[in-house]
Amino acid sequence: MVWPFALLGALAGLLLGGLPGAALGALLGLLLDRRLKLRSWRQLAERLGLRPAEDDHELLFHLLGRLARREGPVQEAHLRQACREMGELGLDERARQVASWIFAHGMLGVDGLRRSLQRLSGQAERVERLLRACWRMAWADGRVSPAERELVLLWGRWLGRSSAQVEALGRDCAPLPAPPEADGYAQALRLLGIHADSDPDTVKRAYRRLLSRHHPDKLAGAGASPARLHSATARTRELHEAYRLVRDRHGFR
Repeated sequence: MVWPFALLGALAGLLLGGLPGAALGALLGLLLDRRLKLRSWRQLAERLGLRPAEDDHELLFHLLGRLARREGPVQEAHLRQACREMGELGLDERARQVASWIFAHGMLGVDGLRRSLQRLSGQAERVERLLRACWRMAWADGRVSPAERELVLLWGRWLGRSSAQVEALGRDCAPLPAPPEADGYAQALRLLGIHADSDPDTVKRAYRRLLSRHHPDKLAGAGASPARLHSATARTRELHEAYRLVRDRHGFR
């Protein structure tokens, strides 16, 4: 563990006031490190915007995969939610492959996961993003099991949040009841990237373009991993259903 401001304070104090200055600088720097919860140069660089938090996506999909496997085999609803998270993050094809592999296999043991989460405890926005995504995955099949809730609450404690704060986020992320047909139609439009007033040709082009991009047969020929193929199969089913719903609503074939 390195206390960045403690070290910088000691060096500055040494230059300005010799050994007494170094001691005073180290003490003041240590107080600042603890206040900001900085334990490494990497965290300092991220706080200053000099280094992107590039491991956030990997950590996120590790957490989502653990939740999806919490009660047995991963369900289609969990795979669809993982795909939605990738879409919301705007991940490119390579990043999706990495996220899919981590979602399926994990990357951290319990101790490593605890340390990774504790390092984020002072960064409110990143903490909330992670916890909200975890709750969305827990709600993916329409209910949150006691085992899933227990896991999210544990991660929340490691992230420096009280059970009440984590539970509040869970309630906020609970799906709102909506008429199934209307809700499904809105989701279909978003999935296909079209609007309610799009003409039939636009709908067909959007559907075929997305189907070509995500079809598992095409990805298999490109050497995609089993996890990526599994994810692509789920996305293809979503596209088929979305196109059917929009086509029936718009009355074309």
